[in-house]
Amino acid sequence: MKLSNSAKKILNDPLRIEQRDQWFSRLQNLFDGKKTDNVMAINGVCGSPEDDTLLYSYPEQWVVESLENLAEKIDARGNDVQFILPCIEPGIFGVHFIDSIFGSHVYFEKESNQWYNEYLNTEIGTLRHPDLEKSEAWNLATRATNEFLKQEVELPLFGLPTIASALNIAVNLYGENILAEMLIDPDNAACDLSVINHLLAELHYWYRSVLPEKQLQPVISWQRTQPSGYGQICGCTTQLISAEVYDTQIAIFDNELLGVYPNGGMIHLCGSHSHLIPSFRSMQNLKALQLNDCAARDLALYFNGLREDQILYLMPCDGMPTEKAIEITGGNRLVIQAALSDA
Repeated sequence: MKLSNSAKKILNDPLRIEQRDQWFSRLQNLFDGKKTDNVMAINGVCGSPEDDTLLYSYPEQWVVESLENLAEKIDARGNDVQFILPCIEPGIFGVHFIDSIFGSHVYFEKESNQWYNEYLNTEIGTLRHPDLEKSEAWNLATRATNEFLKQEVELPLFGLPTIASALNIAVNLYGENILAEMLIDPDNAACDLSVINHLLAELHYWYRSVLPEKQLQPVISWQRTQPSGYGQICGCTTQLISAEVYDTQIAIFDNELLGVYPNGGMIHLCGSHSHLIPSFRSMQNLKALQLNDCAARDLALYFNGLREDQILYLMPCDGMPTEKAIEITGGNRLVIQAALSDA
C-alpha cells in the first residue's frame, strides 16, 4: 500500500518536525539537570486503523492505515504547553510478545480485551535461544518496521512492541516457579534469565540498527517518551522479590539491558517497589523511573530517595494528582504523563 500524498506531506512537514525537535530539546535539558520553563507534560497522539487485527494478518496495511489515521489526528497548531507528539506503535501480542517468541501459547480474550499466555512445560534451566526466523511474532514485528521505513515519514515516532525485562518474561513463562527457583537454585534460574536477557538485548540492537534514533521509542511511546538514545524495561514483577534477591540476581540483567542504549533508560513500575529504591539509586544505566498506580502514590519516596540525575515520569492517579506531585517535587525532575488540563 502507498501512503496518500496528503498524509505524507503532513508527516514530513518541516515545521512540525522542528516543533517536535524543540520539545525533545527541552526534554533532554530536563534529563541533563537543566531547569525547564515550567512543568513538563507529555500526552501524545497515536495513529491506529479501524481494524486493529490487521496487524496480525497484513502488518504492512496496518502501518499505512495507522499513518493515515495519525495524519488526520495531528493538531496543526502545535502546543506551547505540553509535548503532543505523533507516533504509531505495533503492540503485537501486548505484554506477551516475547513469550510468543519463546514458544508460549498466546491468546486473546474479547471479554477482557487482553492478551494472555500459557506457561511453558519445559523445566527451568533448559530454555534455549529461539529461532527468530520461525517466530510469528518476530515476523510480524519486522514486517511492520520495514513498512514504516519504506513509507519515508520523518515526523512520527515508532514505538516498539513490549520487550519487557528478564524477570517479567521469566514470570510470564514459568509463573511462581521461577521465583521459587531463584531461592532454591539461583544458578539454575540464572541460566534462563540470561537466555531471556540475551534475546531482549538482541531485539533492541536490531531496532537500533534499522530505525532512525530520533524516531525510535520503546513501549507506550506517546506518554513514556524519552529523549533519543534512551531505552526502557518493565519492572512490574520486581515487587515480588526482596531487595537482596534483586541486587544479587536481577539488577545485573536490568542494568545490562538498559546499557544497550547509549544513554541508559527507564524502568516502568506499577506496584509496591519502594524497597528497591537504594538498588535503583545505584544502578548506573537507570536514568528514569515511570510510576503508575501504587508506585505513583509513593512518589515522595522515589523523589527523595533517588539520585539527582534520575527523572520521574508520573501517571497521575487518585492518590497522587498532578497538584500534589508538583507540591512534592517543586516541578523538578518530573514529567507528567497526561494533559495538564485533565491531570
